[in-house]
Amino acid sequence: MIRESLKEYIECEVIPRYAAFDMAHREDHARTVVERALSMGKAYDIDEEVLYTAAACHDLGLAVDRKTHHLESGRIIRADARLREWFSDAQIETIAQAAEDHRASATTPPRSIYGCLVAEADRMIEPVTIIRRTVQFGLDHYPELDKEGHWERTLEHLNEKYAEGGYLHLLIPGSPNEEPLRELREIIRDHGRLREIFDSVFESDC
Repeated sequence: MIRESLKEYIECEVIPRYAAFDMAHREDHARTVVERALSMGKAYDIDEEVLYTAAACHDLGLAVDRKTHHLESGRIIRADARLREWFSDAQIETIAQAAEDHRASATTPPRSIYGCLVAEADRMIEPVTIIRRTVQFGLDHYPELDKEGHWERTLEHLNEKYAEGGYLHLLIPGSPNEEPLRELREIIRDHGRLREIFDSVFESDC
């Protein structure tokens, strides 16, 4: 059970910070990660409040730096005096580590089940959404690229991260991401279909 006072803090003080981030990491993203993490967490013996808070705070470091945002999120969590109203020092450390460990490109596995659940929830592998977020990120961060430049960047990112042999690995057995990842890999292999989706997204977001 998540205490109402904690919910109020997260909803009023934490999640609104996502409004300042890029289009792929807005408030709806934070709420979706929370929902998915809590849903998967039902299969494990976990502290629901710790998982809830880690999921809600996982991307706060984007306010500081994109490349190291996972580490910055951990720093922000540890420095948040308000969290000590609900959590012990050990629990705050678990929350911080889960945020630090959520990044898909991490070379080592998460240090706890909380990190695994947040990382898996953050992936949200819905094929068209993944492609849209990739294009949106490119538009936000590489405005100097023309359309073909964004297409090449999209191809490179999708292959590096999601294709067979990419760095993304699923962390939770029976993850709801298993089937969507298979579907996404089929689209990545089919350049004609991928280009149709890219064109649609690019035109709608430009």
